[in-house]
Amino acid sequence: MTLQTLTQPVISTEALALRPLRSSDAGPISQYASDARVAQMTTSIPHPLPPGVTEDFIARAGAPDRVEDVWAVDASASGGAEVMGLISLTRLSPEQSEIGYWIAPVHWGNGIAQRALTALVAANPQGCATLFGSTFQDNPASARVLTACGFAYIGDAEAYSVARGANVPTWTYLRQM
Repeated sequence: MTLQTLTQPVISTEALALRPLRSSDAGPISQYASDARVAQMTTSIPHPLPPGVTEDFIARAGAPDRVEDVWAVDASASGGAEVMGLISLTRLSPEQSEIGYWIAPVHWGNGIAQRALTALVAANPQGCATLFGSTFQDNPASARVLTACGFAYIGDAEAYSVARGANVPTWTYLRQM
């Protein structure tokens, strides 16, 4: 599936903005994604993080044929960091997308993930009828974010984690829009 439009909106709230990635984000993204605590809670971030991976990721995030829209969670307008984490929507079909997100450990426990997900769900930039999300079962904080944002648990599964080099049990969630 290809992108229907080449633009990706900026989604703003009082506390933060979700904005498309830019090349200047490579430093903070690399710094945070290099943290084993972040990488091991994702399916796709390797640990250790090889050189050039972040720059390639940013280039793919801006490609016209992408199937994943990625936003930086940016609180610079309210005096916070320019990159507090990332949040994404991956198109599964024209009506469905899968949510993904991670927040830098320095910002854990501050409600950033919930605010970012709430903003993304409210904006529904891909016009989805259904959103899916999953989290590793050893990450109950992420499960609480999903349920607080209206996602309902639909079952257990497993997903491969590159950083862990193994399949990891997951909880899967669904949100009807």
